[in-house]
Amino acid sequence: MGLVQLIVEYVAPVFLITSPVTSYADQIWSIHQQKSSLGFSLDIPLIMLVASVLRIYYWFGVYFETSLLVQSIIMVFVQTLLLKVALDHRPSKAAEAGVPFSSLNGQDTGRPYNFWQWRQQRPFWEFLLYFVTTVGVLQLFFGSYPFFVSILGYLALGIEATLPIPQVIANYKNQSCKGFRVSVIVFWLMGDLMKGLFFTYSKTPMVFKLCGLCQFMFDLTLGYQYWAYGEKEAAIELKKRRSLG
Repeated sequence: MGLVQLIVEYVAPVFLITSPVTSYADQIWSIHQQKSSLGFSLDIPLIMLVASVLRIYYWFGVYFETSLLVQSIIMVFVQTLLLKVALDHRPSKAAEAGVPFSSLNGQDTGRPYNFWQWRQQRPFWEFLLYFVTTVGVLQLFFGSYPFFVSILGYLALGIEATLPIPQVIANYKNQSCKGFRVSVIVFWLMGDLMKGLFFTYSKTPMVFKLCGLCQFMFDLTLGYQYWAYGEKEAAIELKKRRSLG
């Protein structure tokens, strides 16, 4: 058995299944410890919860790799916990929060009905409950139609591919990556590479490969931001020290 085959058959599935925990545990702990979700884009759990739920329903239509199904189920639990922690410790002032709580002072967020930027926690959980129920009903009635199954797949993986975009925008607006853990982007990149290898050498639908490639490019953009803003912040800090000295 070659090295690549060994990785695809044994290492990659374990990595994919555990990736939701390894990718977000540090972010959850950081928010809980600091008692603030400042700088963290709440759109991340939204994207991952919607994508993971759609992918779970998609599995019933094509029965893709079981490890990817298990990953989606674990991701739902992890992202639910991340959402809860972020909501419990959200900043109180819009000027401090930036994205995603810019509606706290009554400002127009540009989203219809301030979607996913509500002041109370209840609408978040109600939306998720309605979403899971609605897709479940649609799956029950149309799950036997290949066209519907294909739509589920492209929606699930297309939405997941946009995962880094809200954080990229938040970092650009704030000109800083503060509040977003570097461990998340490291595991995102490692996960993308592992998924790319797994998708290439396993019987995975092409939609997984295309969307995985798009997500990898967005993750590289986040990596560049860490480097660029890190250099900028370091220069500012050095200038301050010299002025004080």
